[in-house]
Amino acid sequence: MDRSYCDNIFVPADILLPRACDMTKWSVIACDQFSSEPRYWERVRRLTAGAPTTLDMIVPEAYLDVTDTERSADVIRGRMLDYLQGELLREIPDSMIYLERTLSDGAVRRGLVGAIDLESYDFGGDTSAPVRASEKTVPERLPARIAVRKSAPLELTHVMSFLDDRENRVIGPLSRLTGELEALYDFTLMEGGGRIRGWRVTGESARAVTRAVASLARDAYPSPAVIIGDGNHSLAAAKRHWDEIKRSAAGGAPEKHPARYALVELNNIYDDAVVFHAIHRVVFGAESGPLLGALESALPPSASGGVGFRWLHARGEGEYLTDANGTGALFERLQDFLDVYVHDSNCRMDYIHDETSVRALAASGEGVGLILPALDKRTIFKTIGERGCFPKKTFSVGRAREKRYYLECRKIY
Repeated sequence: MDRSYCDNIFVPADILLPRACDMTKWSVIACDQFSSEPRYWERVRRLTAGAPTTLDMIVPEAYLDVTDTERSADVIRGRMLDYLQGELLREIPDSMIYLERTLSDGAVRRGLVGAIDLESYDFGGDTSAPVRASEKTVPERLPARIAVRKSAPLELTHVMSFLDDRENRVIGPLSRLTGELEALYDFTLMEGGGRIRGWRVTGESARAVTRAVASLARDAYPSPAVIIGDGNHSLAAAKRHWDEIKRSAAGGAPEKHPARYALVELNNIYDDAVVFHAIHRVVFGAESGPLLGALESALPPSASGGVGFRWLHARGEGEYLTDANGTGALFERLQDFLDVYVHDSNCRMDYIHDETSVRALAASGEGVGLILPALDKRTIFKTIGERGCFPKKTFSVGRAREKRYYLECRKIY
């Protein structure tokens, strides 16, 4: 991939928003949140009953194990068509949306909704694409998402992407123009999600954004200018789907085919309200002695300091310092070890965001907890540029209720 793919990475889109609708009931959190808590989604279902809602157009991962993928895709397509034909949705043409998300602690996270050109994106590990995944893609997680996208006339997005924009050249100027921009929404998000406000960005203001992103990308090349923080697998599915369209199109797919683009929220990684949290591990059915003993050959301990983690078990806890060259190397080598160990030992591993939960599970004797360090967000672009994607579940952008909510839509056929 060459430098020419930097030119139109992030562009305006024909964005759809609901009209005359209870926006709190319309907007639900990303499908990959609360995946072990079906009661959360049961509450959301009760709250939104009888109202137009994005819940009708997604499959929460809490239900993936009991969901008929093909049937779900048909149901989702039908509901999307109902919303389109019933004129619930209004079009905001050739636009981006500048948004401010007020989180539960009062911090304001600023973002910009627009379309990523999937030709400039690659989720593989060895790439010079200006837009890259932050975490390795798990192929088994793609088919269900591709199946929905193939039949869906609309896309919704929970993708959060990040710019390496130390001078705040892209989003910063928009935050000073809200008095001049058209207000599009302002409402409270359900289930403790905070508040969100959005303004339309179009015309020269939108073109200036596209130029600024392209400039950052050209300056960064061949390092990434944009990384995908949340929604890596959803964007990977969109990419795979677009590649299928190109392969099957007689004479080539049209350059402006809507499926070539995917709606995302763009954020500046240096925004103070963008906080990276560690994702910890619990190895159920394991004992600390055998696990740590097996680990020594894959990640030798270091007696003179280094990068490490805390291990917890009902009969004790401690710190394990390693010879890994940085946090990225620690995660990569530890994940490779755990994947093999869990398989060979017939254990089970889960990924836990909350340290308190890890401590409670370890104290109960159910397994070994591993409290991992948080990544320094200031180094993430450098690390991905040099080492490629992080392992799966390396970090979380904000806590669960601070994730992106589905809100904006776009036609993809």
